[in-house]
Amino acid sequence: MRYTKVSIIIEKTTPPFFLGSQLRGAFGYALKRVVCINPSFKCNECFAKDNCLYYQFYEKKNIYHKYRFDYELGKSYYDFCLYLFDDAVLKLPYVVSSLYQMIVKIGFGKDRKTYTKFDMFVNDSSIFKDGEIILPKNYEKKFKIDTFSPNISVRFVTPLRLKKNNHFIKPEELELKDLINSIYQRKQKLQNKELKKLDFKPKGDIVKKELKFLDLSRYSNRQKTKLKIGGLVGEMQMKDIDEKSYKLLKLGEIIGVGKQTVFGLGKIKVEDKK
Repeated sequence: MRYTKVSIIIEKTTPPFFLGSQLRGAFGYALKRVVCINPSFKCNECFAKDNCLYYQFYEKKNIYHKYRFDYELGKSYYDFCLYLFDDAVLKLPYVVSSLYQMIVKIGFGKDRKTYTKFDMFVNDSSIFKDGEIILPKNYEKKFKIDTFSPNISVRFVTPLRLKKNNHFIKPEELELKDLINSIYQRKQKLQNKELKKLDFKPKGDIVKKELKFLDLSRYSNRQKTKLKIGGLVGEMQMKDIDEKSYKLLKLGEIIGVGKQTVFGLGKIKVEDKK
């Protein structure tokens, strides 16, 4: 899996508890301004939509979008990342330019608050200094994990939304295989591969589960209404998991798990235990 991470920190700010809707909306507006070449500014039947990054990220239906926002809920200042996956990594210059426009010229929230002092990183290396952006020559990373621990904890940092049997999974219903299958399917789709069943049976025992449902909502400008996007947060501890499951869970830290990861949902953290 190829990926790139762009990180942004804006101190002395007061962001909302849930950043996802605000970030995705502001970024989309900025991205369209940066890449759109259609005088009408409309996507429907646009002559360039098949090669348009905004169309791919926002308007194209029934696909796994090759990016996601990443952050923690309730931070006292803006501290977030945007991940690009697979061939979307090549679009980093457009993405960085759009993020810059979002912060400096477009702004956040209803009052369109803009900022001139902030830090921006690509794969943890600073790229913004004295008002100038300098991208690294090589910004593509490849997922690789050489460690393994059979005993782990998985923390669900932002709400996990997973469906099973046509309904969203409840805390008592979540199993290891649900997580592994979701990550595997997402990986396949992000790499433009046909969906196939797992070639192994996930093994491992859940020894502790402390999960709850966190209710969140976002406002949809398109539908002119609030939409519920709550899900499971908390922690699960597992023992005796197999190595393939471990590696997929570590991949899930990067690509996210479940639905609506573009809004920052499905963020997990995996910690090795003795």
